[in-house]
Amino acid sequence: MKKVILLGDSIRLIGYGEPVAQMLREEGYEVFQPDENSRFCQFVLRQIFDKADVIRGADVVHFNAGEWDICDLFGDGPFTDEPTYIRTMLRIVRVLKNLGVKHLIFATTTPVRPESTYNNNDVIRHYNDVIVPLLAAEGCVINDLWSIVNADIPRFVRDDTIHLSDEAIPLCARQTAFLIRKAAEE
Repeated sequence: MKKVILLGDSIRLIGYGEPVAQMLREEGYEVFQPDENSRFCQFVLRQIFDKADVIRGADVVHFNAGEWDICDLFGDGPFTDEPTYIRTMLRIVRVLKNLGVKHLIFATTTPVRPESTYNNNDVIRHYNDVIVPLLAAEGCVINDLWSIVNADIPRFVRDDTIHLSDEAIPLCARQTAFLIRKAAEE
């Protein structure tokens, strides 16, 4: 039985996470995901520490972090500055590899509606553009959720301006499950 771990912020928690887990469980995969939002990349790292026994030796870990990291509540820049984001994301990869995880998949941060008060698509795109090549160089498969959602933001992002719509969830879930299956079978 292949073991899969899903980590990530609310895009996972109230978005693609449960549909992916359900699809994979029906196919005989063992799937674990925390019941709480993974929030910032540093919180993802903390969850890895807290759940190390469950994560150790997993066939696939799929993770995302970004919406909270790029959030600018005070008008003075993202919560997580770019160097810290890069350093922490690379540390997440290193820690997961040290736990014997066989395959890593990173989901890009999804766009928001233009009227979003605290999150900005230019910043999201920039953080994605910076981190994707670095994680790919570390052997991570990239799950480009940005492109799926960016294809039709008014349809694919809820009225709350951030989260996946009911229409986007299955699209993101199918792609995520496909990439996890592909990685697990390698």
